[in-house]
Amino acid sequence: MMMMNTTMEQLRTLKLEGMAQALQDQLSQTGMTAMSFEERLTMLVDREVHLRDDRRTCRLLKLAHLKYPQACIEDIDTRAGRGLERKEVMSLALGDWVKSAHAVLITGPTGAGKSWLACALAQYACRRGHSVYYQRVPRMGEELRIRHGNATFGKWLIQLAKTEVLVLDDWGMAGIDAQTRADLLEIIDDRSASKATIITSQLPIEHWHAWVGDATIADAILDRIMQKNHRFTLTGDSLRQKPKASKKEPKPDPS
Repeated sequence: MMMMNTTMEQLRTLKLEGMAQALQDQLSQTGMTAMSFEERLTMLVDREVHLRDDRRTCRLLKLAHLKYPQACIEDIDTRAGRGLERKEVMSLALGDWVKSAHAVLITGPTGAGKSWLACALAQYACRRGHSVYYQRVPRMGEELRIRHGNATFGKWLIQLAKTEVLVLDDWGMAGIDAQTRADLLEIIDDRSASKATIITSQLPIEHWHAWVGDATIADAILDRIMQKNHRFTLTGDSLRQKPKASKKEPKPDPS
């Protein structure tokens, strides 16, 4: 037993916590003695791999800053009237859209679940080991002004260019100034050929050109986004819970 305790300590020193825990579990299970060395070793390595995968997923989700980090494609609401087919969503999520640098364009009215769907796709990308970053477009102008002011824009641009999935939420909700427009082109241009992008918008796609404002920049941005894309147009009533009307207590009879 002392030898095994030493081995577990050595595994932890080597930062093989999964294997150390699995070995401890094996020592407490009498049935393990009937297994071969190869089988027990396989189980130790398998535990370590799963632990590292879980840690990587947690780290990627933390760095993604998703609006809805718990959104899962398994929980997608495909009830009639939403304009959403489970088969279509699952086919995309399980496919190679990230590695193929495709864009996913999600449009629909407020409350239709656009941001949730975007986060569910992004969350699953994290689970598959891809890096993700979430950004609301209405706040991007201020973010960019701060980064230009403290000279971190260039470094941030390089970081975004390396991120495998960029989520641009609420595209077209508010107007953008000339600097934001130019920066947005830089961001899209750096990613268009090699990285995936998810865009959500209340604006129908045919109005995006007018929203960008400058015709030349709009042409450049949309040309890059539209090259390889998947589209979801959500419909139906808002999914956000509306406050229930409080029942008024009957007034006492004054008589």
